[in-house]
Amino acid sequence: MASDSTLELVSLSKRYGEVLAVDHINLKIPAGTYCCLLGPSGCGKTSTLRMIAGHELASSGDILVGPSNVTDLPPSARNTAMMFQSYALFPHLTVLDNVAFALKMRGIETATRHERARELLALVDMSAYAERLPAQLSGGQQQRVALARALITSPQILLLDEPLSALDPFLRLRMRAELKKLQRELGISFIHVTHSQDEAMALADLVVLMNNGHIEQKGSPREVFNAPRTEFVARFIGGHNILVQDGQKVAVRNDHLILSAPSSPVSDPHLDALITQIEYQGTHVRISLATASGAELTADLADDDFDAFPLTAGQAVTASWDRKRASIFAPLS
Repeated sequence: MASDSTLELVSLSKRYGEVLAVDHINLKIPAGTYCCLLGPSGCGKTSTLRMIAGHELASSGDILVGPSNVTDLPPSARNTAMMFQSYALFPHLTVLDNVAFALKMRGIETATRHERARELLALVDMSAYAERLPAQLSGGQQQRVALARALITSPQILLLDEPLSALDPFLRLRMRAELKKLQRELGISFIHVTHSQDEAMALADLVVLMNNGHIEQKGSPREVFNAPRTEFVARFIGGHNILVQDGQKVAVRNDHLILSAPSSPVSDPHLDALITQIEYQGTHVRISLATASGAELTADLADDDFDAFPLTAGQAVTASWDRKRASIFAPLS
């Protein structure tokens, strides 16, 4: 396999009987990228990952790694490795032998494969656990072992199927940071399936948001959050209100919604609303509102702004926004 590990999907599709799970998607992921495939259950992200890995056959289209077409190659010939959601460690093998297993299958002698396995255990800070069995490890420790095992064949692309979903919230945050650090140190591409917006925003260089087998939008986390191109993207990413401005649907970030007294002069687009709930979030105050038509809005105010204009539940306010800071969707029909 050539050293260029750019991954390209060309009109890639996957059918399960009559169900079209992935519908002619096109995607190019540069070498060394942390890419998150993001979306709700059933959107096609896991099917896409499994086709890249070679664990599912593509119904049509091509998968290119560098200059090589790997669409019909077995998983072992793709220069990729996959870390499964369940970690799938062998319960009867020690940590060391779990990590070394792929090299054993390749006929590498014991001393050589154990030496390489110990190097990878050191990389994920698990050297002290080499002789333990998986049942003697915590969830976070099992994840580290699974990572080391996936990396032992020196892949240029590591595929991760919801690797943090089985961890408790505190450990999830810690391991999230360690995944990003490891990817930077290795310099290889990580392609990470998740349904968590926060996870994708924190980890990815490239976010690929999928919906009903299509790529709804792709870009950096900042691009996707600041400029959602469709209503689905704005609602799924969160942190946005869907409003009507000059006859068009727009997305306005929660922290870009401005609240003022109903009597205040407002020249920008605006709506009258009632405050339904106020929640202190630590870094900001979240204000839930309802319009006369029943639409629900959310405004996130900095502490200082809230203190300067104290609000209470049941209070009438005017919610306004700057036209220039709204992301415009297609005109309403």
